Amino acid sequence: MANTQVKRLMLLLIVALGVASVYKYIDYVNKAAAAEGWSASGGAPASNNKYYNNNNNNEQHLFTNSTGDNSPMRAAMVALVRNSELDGMRATIRQVEDRFNRRFGYPYVFINDEDFTEEFKEGIRAMTKAPVHFGKLPPEHWGLSEHVTEEAVQEALKRNKDRYIYGGSYSYRLMCRYQSGFVHKHPLLKDLDYYWRIEPGVSYFCDIPYDPFRYMRDNRLVYGFTISPMEKADTVETLWETTRKWILQNPDLLPDKSFIRWAVTDNSKYTMCHFWSNFEIVDLSFYRSEAYESYFQHLDRAGGFFYERWGDAPVHSLAAAMFLRKDQLHWFEDIGYHHPGYAHCPNKPDMVSRCVCPRSSDYMYRSVCNRRFGRTEDVAKSRALELAGLPDKAAK
Repeated sequence: MANTQVKRLMLLLIVALGVASVYKYIDYVNKAAAAEGWSASGGAPASNNKYYNNNNNNEQHLFTNSTGDNSPMRAAMVALVRNSELDGMRATIRQVEDRFNRRFGYPYVFINDEDFTEEFKEGIRAMTKAPVHFGKLPPEHWGLSEHVTEEAVQEALKRNKDRYIYGGSYSYRLMCRYQSGFVHKHPLLKDLDYYWRIEPGVSYFCDIPYDPFRYMRDNRLVYGFTISPMEKADTVETLWETTRKWILQNPDLLPDKSFIRWAVTDNSKYTMCHFWSNFEIVDLSFYRSEAYESYFQHLDRAGGFFYERWGDAPVHSLAAAMFLRKDQLHWFEDIGYHHPGYAHCPNKPDMVSRCVCPRSSDYMYRSVCNRRFGRTEDVAKSRALELAGLPDKAAK
């Protein structure tokens, strides 16, 4: 009898010590996480818990077919890349894996206008345990648009060769046109709801302990970016004028409210502001929408991808400003990023502890376009039509 009581007391003591140890561990984790600026409950910044707003509201926004549950995300990292860019692509994947994807295992999709070599495939597969898919783009998605002539394009390349970077590059124009109107149509993307565009030779400065795809979905976001510079005016001389014409011809495709005033001033002057699309996380139903496809086809008929140097960044950005509200756009301030030309290094206390980057890389805190993004609000459809009806001041 005494032995039985002793055993019971020992068991209760063990349980009590175990519970105390668990609470001590939780307290330790919470304190350690707080010191790092992160909550132990899910990796969200302690000062900004919206990062894990995992609501189960099934209401759908204008450009998505996803619901707000915890089902697996149909998403992938996607790159248009050449065989010759293997080293740069491997370097990018190494960073994406270290900073984010080793915890989430999202697949990679690589697209090329030529067949990928076995060397390229093996080199990529060696960098990740995540699923990897390689595809050749359909020939009808690549090449000269049917709306331009070879002779006129060659004349434009000669005329613009020394005016700006890639001024005389034919392949660069093919890439911009493809990224503007075709990448989302590739068969390897047909089952995806979201994509994260990645590029060879870029840098990711910060750990990303949460899931940006899920964050986009749960907060009904459509377009995410990290850097927003101004475009070179010479490369898009007629882009806004061409866009204005589309707006006036298609008022039924405009939403009730939009963020158009970020891209255009009250005097209908094109601000040149754009989201740098070498990094973008996008709800693909946006690019698949009737409005976006109509807009792209209008631009393609105008010929500016070849006769000028319309990039996919200003095209995506004008479309986002025309078709989306501000609350559907998101600056991933906490994702430090560098692409040759610009870099963003977060400077907020709850972000810097998980970043390794030059503090001088503060472009976004000086960016005219980012400041404009912060202070600009949506306008009604009627105002968007008024802006489109005004003469283009930038063209004068």
